[in-house]
Amino acid sequence: MESTRSQLRRREGLGEEQEKGVCGEGDVKTHRAPDLVQWTRHVEAVKTQFLEQAQAQLAELLDRAMWEAVQAYPQEDRPPPSTAPDTTRKTRELPHVRRKVFITRKSLLDELMEVQHFRTIYHMFIAGLCVLIISTLAIDFIDEGRLMLEFDLLIFSFGQLPLALMTWVPMFLSTLLVPYQTLRLWARPLAGSSWMLGAGLGCVLLAAHAAVLCVLPVHVAVKHQLPPASNCVLVFEQVRFLMKSYSFLRETVPGILCVRGKGTGAPSFSSYLYFLFCPTLIYRETYPRTPSIRWNYVAKNFAQALGCVLYACFILCRLCVPVFANMSREPFSTRALLLSVLHATGPGIFMLLLIFFAFLHCWLNAFAEMLRFGDRMFYRDWWNSTSFSNYYRTWNVVVHDWLYSYVYQDGLLLLGQRSRRAAMLGVFLMSAIVHEYIFCFVLGFFYPVMLMLFLVFGGLLNFTMNDRHTGPAWNVLMWTLLFLGQGIQVSLYCQEWYARRHCPLPQTTFWGLVTPRSWSCHP
Repeated sequence: MESTRSQLRRREGLGEEQEKGVCGEGDVKTHRAPDLVQWTRHVEAVKTQFLEQAQAQLAELLDRAMWEAVQAYPQEDRPPPSTAPDTTRKTRELPHVRRKVFITRKSLLDELMEVQHFRTIYHMFIAGLCVLIISTLAIDFIDEGRLMLEFDLLIFSFGQLPLALMTWVPMFLSTLLVPYQTLRLWARPLAGSSWMLGAGLGCVLLAAHAAVLCVLPVHVAVKHQLPPASNCVLVFEQVRFLMKSYSFLRETVPGILCVRGKGTGAPSFSSYLYFLFCPTLIYRETYPRTPSIRWNYVAKNFAQALGCVLYACFILCRLCVPVFANMSREPFSTRALLLSVLHATGPGIFMLLLIFFAFLHCWLNAFAEMLRFGDRMFYRDWWNSTSFSNYYRTWNVVVHDWLYSYVYQDGLLLLGQRSRRAAMLGVFLMSAIVHEYIFCFVLGFFYPVMLMLFLVFGGLLNFTMNDRHTGPAWNVLMWTLLFLGQGIQVSLYCQEWYARRHCPLPQTTFWGLVTPRSWSCHP
């Protein structure tokens, strides 16, 4: 009865509103406008909530499908019991040991480039390069009365490149022949002392191979005073060949030693040859492959890599050389050092982004496309990191996989499960030493800026800014520290570069080579 009365009251109220609407049209418009705004806001909120829920459910569905594929992959790829039973048994008994699984997937930037908004940001970087080139040409034409393209830095950096490529040939042949031949010697059937002789010969070959890779490029670089870009070719190939050789032997030797009495189990030479060129440092006998090669995609990536090199040269010529070329001629002061670091933050972060895009995206994707290599996850979304531990894992996935598999996990196997921090410290130590060696090789002098930033400050930030910290503020903090770190690197290395040219040593000594010249150079 009460509900019937309320319904009648609502109908009467509605009738009164309709009568008011007939009598006064202005009142209807006045009441409808707020209702329309509220209804629009409600629809927008529902739409946002629906999209968030759909995205979360889709991500969960894809993660579940990925996990099921990963779980099913080792069972399909597991060798038969007669091939390597002990190795697979050990892997099953140690749940913390995780093998890298390769699946067919695109690079993250290629997926993002399909979104128009992100493509516009990429176009903004291209427009910035065009404006930089136009302003450079215009300023030179106004000041000098002629166009000065200033490719001197580019020509100097890539000087003696043919010599570096000739040095690469014996490095490649040594990596191609020695590890595989050593594996074949170790895989020979047991027959008295013949296997011991072959195993000893294989160890000698590996020692000679390591000597070639470690000594030959250093000797050529020091003797002929190669410029930075040519040194980059040698040192990157040196480190890459050493890491690939170790991965090949680390992945195949345990199984070979288990079945050496049967004389079987050596992988095919073609799989090893493919591994030397494909963009990964983890050896597998087979990888997921794409159905065809898109040569326009290859050309596009190589063109973008070349554009990044030109972009970097313009940045150095216009933003760094005028500041640091004469800085060592002035007395050292804290004020000048601080100003130079702040001035170098912009060029430094641009150099970081250019190196990432040119090498980790363009260069590796070009080779992956030519070799039909399916797994293109060379990096993750490191720019969204809110912790340095996540940044180190996602910046360079190719190197991280190698360090995780052969330094961290093998360290846990040797030291035990309770030594995770020690294994992690070993990863940081090896990575910092190799990074410092690369900088020393490329620049031609020892100045442990990278060692201190990577090992000391990077290690502290890895343990303090860990994955427990989330939110936009932590991402802002990470980018701020990246800006400052890149500014310190660019500033100190540029100062040392020019100081060693303005103040050469009268007599070459060990302490003179390892002592920073920028601290005392005042010509």
